[in-house]
Amino acid sequence: MLVHICCSVDSHFFLQKLKEIYPDEKLIGFFYDPNIHPYSEYYLRLLDVKRSCEMLSVELIEGEYDYISWMNAVRGYEDEPEKGERCTICFDKRVEESMKKALEIGETKVTTTLLTSPKKSIEQLRDVGERLAKRYGVEFVCLDFRVGGGTQEQFSLSRRDKLYRQDYCGCIYALSKQRDIQKKIAQELFESINAQVMPNSLEERRVLYEKRYGLEKIGKKYEIVKERFLNYRLLRAYMRVDKKVIPSYFLSYSQLKRKKAKLKIEKNVNDIYYSNREEVKILTLEKFNLLFKKSYKNILDLIKNPPLFKEEQEMRMKIENSFYSISTMVIVEKIDFLNFEIYCDATLYQDIRENLVIF
Repeated sequence: MLVHICCSVDSHFFLQKLKEIYPDEKLIGFFYDPNIHPYSEYYLRLLDVKRSCEMLSVELIEGEYDYISWMNAVRGYEDEPEKGERCTICFDKRVEESMKKALEIGETKVTTTLLTSPKKSIEQLRDVGERLAKRYGVEFVCLDFRVGGGTQEQFSLSRRDKLYRQDYCGCIYALSKQRDIQKKIAQELFESINAQVMPNSLEERRVLYEKRYGLEKIGKKYEIVKERFLNYRLLRAYMRVDKKVIPSYFLSYSQLKRKKAKLKIEKNVNDIYYSNREEVKILTLEKFNLLFKKSYKNILDLIKNPPLFKEEQEMRMKIENSFYSISTMVIVEKIDFLNFEIYCDATLYQDIRENLVIF
């Protein structure tokens, strides 16, 4: 039987139930999910599906990540709600590709772990599966493992086996709608322009889960624990002098009350320049290098090779002597001006991140 897999949380439980019902059936997993966006999220889910399949001794085939064709397929249905017409088209594409793969490798039965997802309609999936099964001459196995406490068992199993638990369906449209309802930014769609790994970003999660995967390979014990913290994303920022933008680097957690302000330098204390209001602090690159034992050649070098995010927090602490500072701090090449204009659009928000504790 070919089993289309959407994520490890659904497949880990689903595959084990299938093994109970079909003890003599060879199960082959097929990870085909071009709907998942961005690719970093796709990679994370695939990584955990590989781990799950290894734990269950199930062969896994990865399908093509043909994201553009998926986008074309759902064009015009971007505003559809969850379980709406866009989902039907999405199921069509993934289940149809699974049936093609089944015929290619000689399998006659096809099913999908989407059947066990609490966010999906079983009726919708059954209709899609049975319609396509007639076209391709295969059997669509439609089983409901949610009943009788199945969903609770599924989540309990995912916690026990430390699965990667994503918090949105997968597509960019579902993600955007969900974050709008939650009144949160869709941080999954943000990447730092300077390649800095941001807290609770997909890049940070990737590093964590790849490290976890490696620890398990060598039998090292670990735990994944959570922390609640104040997260930060810089959306846009610049400094102007005489109406011209000058090269500048904004230290993380820089925040302005109204995003934009016209200011002037009021004083210089130990080569740190203070504005007359808005609590802006400016450092020359020379001072920054001296203070933090760095050797950046220019601002572009700093932007392309930034300190670690954790380092920036330590730098802020050294400048302000406070863990709670959100003053805007800017590094520039030189300070040969008095008046300047500054723009800083940034967001602070409560968030939860995972940390790896190794024994």
